[in-house]
Amino acid sequence: MDKIEHIGIAVKDLETSNALFETLFGAPPYKEEAVASEGVITSFFKFGPNKIELLAATSEDSPIAKFLEKKGEGIHHIAFAVTDLKGEIARLKSEGFRVLNEEPKMGADNKLIAFLHPKSTNGVLIELCQEAPAESGS
Repeated sequence: MDKIEHIGIAVKDLETSNALFETLFGAPPYKEEAVASEGVITSFFKFGPNKIELLAATSEDSPIAKFLEKKGEGIHHIAFAVTDLKGEIARLKSEGFRVLNEEPKMGADNKLIAFLHPKSTNGVLIELCQEAPAESGS
């Protein structure tokens, strides 16, 4: 793993939370993006080399909605940047970690992602992410 890529925070209301974090960081989010496959809308803040991702549910049955119902607002996951996501998935699986995604999937902020189950990581949901290859235009 190369570095912490971002910290994900589950929020009930993205607009309210954006205003709060904009005041906290002194800058607006640099990106807002919906990820339909996850039932989430995200916004990203950057300060120095660090990034925070706010996640709000877009449907009642999304993973974020279930998280909020069970645990309330707060840290949802820590994401680590990797250079070889498939290789890292295989390595961690062979080390006994419970991998939630056998194959990488597209996430927010142009990242391929996979998650490790919190039961195998001391209660912390871990996201692995790799920059998605640029699409070739024709």
